[in-house]
This record gives sequence, structure tokens and C-alpha cells, in this order.
Amino acid sequence: MSEPMLRLAGVEKGYNRGRVGEIRVLRGVTLEVRRGEMVALVAPSGAGKSTLLHIAGLLDSADAGTVGIGGKDVTALGERARTVVRRREVGFVYQFHHLLPEFTALENVVLPQLADGVARAAAEARAEALLAEVGVAARADHRPAAMSGGEQQRVAFCRALANRPGLLLADEPTGNLDPGTADRVFGALERLVRGAGLAALIATHNLDLAARMDRVVRLDQGRVV
Repeated sequence: MSEPMLRLAGVEKGYNRGRVGEIRVLRGVTLEVRRGEMVALVAPSGAGKSTLLHIAGLLDSADAGTVGIGGKDVTALGERARTVVRRREVGFVYQFHHLLPEFTALENVVLPQLADGVARAAAEARAEALLAEVGVAARADHRPAAMSGGEQQRVAFCRALANRPGLLLADEPTGNLDPGTADRVFGALERLVRGAGLAALIATHNLDLAARMDRVVRLDQGRVV
């Protein structure tokens, strides 16, 4: 089988809470996600889902264990090298879209590509194709405030995939939407992920959406079960 796009091995993470002492959030987490695979990450609030995603995406560091992305051990990289890996290999989607309010939908998808050295014409063509794929091409010239919540989140998906990452990490990407909109928006995300053959790790409370993925991973007491 191919090398996993994401490999976590023995990942530990704790936080010092003053008088309370250290709280261990992750305890020896080992997890692999391969290209073309969508994995649901399910756990109660506060169980460590966001912490796990942040470590997987190099936004945070583990206390112990290793992180591999694209077949390379990236655990000990310096901050500059971690930034390059995040920009080129990892796409992030959050519960709230975090689009830049002063820019249009098209510009929000173009900007990460320009930051990675892509020529403007190519970046705009890529952005237009992605927006069309998720059904918001008609909103390309609209700023976020002029779009619905579902439209904004679909633009956020396009931005996350603009630089053709191999790994998508999503933290409750439909958690701020009503059930009907969440179902449609997740369908758009699923088409993008399947079409690009990405490895996707998606944290969700929505068990119906989790059931549509290839595997469900549960966090319990800081461990994968």
C-alpha cells in the first residue's frame, strides 16, 4: 500500500492548568490517513479533537511522538520549514469560515496561491474552477458579507484546496450550519476531496456525516479507540 499522507505515532500532549496541574489531552495517539481516504474524527467537546488536528497540521507541537506528512517525518522541523509544509501540503477548514472580509470570494481563493508564488492568471483560473465545482461561481465577485453561511463555507473549502495540498484537516466544518445546509455543504466538500484524491481528517459531531466517510475514529480519554 502507498505511504500514508498523514501518520501520527505515539503523540502525547498536555497543558499546565496552574493549581489544577497538568491535564493530559492526548495519550499515545497513533493514526494514519491515506490519499483518497476520508476519516471522521468523533469525540465529545473538550476531548482533544482540535488539539489533535493542530498537531497534525503543524500548528502546535506534541510533547512526545512523531508526525509524518507526505512520507516525511516533520516532527522536528523549524518554524520556517513548518510554515512551508503547511502552505504546500495541508489545507485547513474550520467551523467558522474566516474569510477575509475586504476581499471577494475569488480573491480569497487567489491569495494563498499568490503567497506560494503562483502567477495571478493561473491563480485566478484555479480559483474560478474551484468555485464552479462547489456551485458558487456566481458569487465570485461578492464579499463574504453578501453571501450566505453555506456559501461562505464553500468558498473556505476552495481556499483550503487552492494550493493543491495532499492533506485536508477540517474542524467541525459544518457545525455552524443548519442540518439541510450542512448536508449540501458537506456534499460539496466530499466532491472536492474525492475528486482530488486527498487524505482528509474531519472532526465532526454530526454522526450522519461521519457515516458517509470511509472510517470513523473516536477519541476517548485522550486515546484513539
